Amino acid sequence: MDKQLIEMGMRLRELREVHGVSVEEIAEKLGKTVKEYEEYEDGKQDFSFSFMLNVATFLGIDVVNLLSGQTPKLSDCAVVRKGQEFFIKKEGAYDYKHLAYTFKNKKGEPFFVTCMAGEEDKVFHSHEGQEFNFVLSGSMRLTVDNVTYDLNKGDSAYFNSNLPHGIKVLGDVPVKFLAVVMK
Repeated sequence: MDKQLIEMGMRLRELREVHGVSVEEIAEKLGKTVKEYEEYEDGKQDFSFSFMLNVATFLGIDVVNLLSGQTPKLSDCAVVRKGQEFFIKKEGAYDYKHLAYTFKNKKGEPFFVTCMAGEEDKVFHSHEGQEFNFVLSGSMRLTVDNVTYDLNKGDSAYFNSNLPHGIKVLGDVPVKFLAVVMK
């Protein structure tokens, strides 16, 4: 098993228990069976960002706390210097850089996302709120609720993130985009 997954699973269990939430309650809220949810806590299932954001929202915590186990020093102005982003490397397709991890009472979660060529979402994701994606380089196919949109450098999409959505890189180069997830 992956050490990072085990650590995140343990954090997830601890945070759920601290908040007095049962496995059955959180599994139902996340649209998972109890068995599926327990695989996350046991470190047997990789976490999608949507899953982490949904858990953090449900528990009323910052997603960075769930990812890192640390509560960042929060402020009214978050300046993140190049190379000092909170980096989230997901196995497979995505690398995320959180661009406002120290801002308190965020209404949105801005990320710089890189998705490797040849990769695509095998499982579509959904989470509360809305999402804005702006393509900085490369091309991608965004699917939102079974409707597809081909996006190139300079294109953007704003959508209801409660709907199932996912991307596929078009071409041989990674796609880089700004994603802002709003609660």
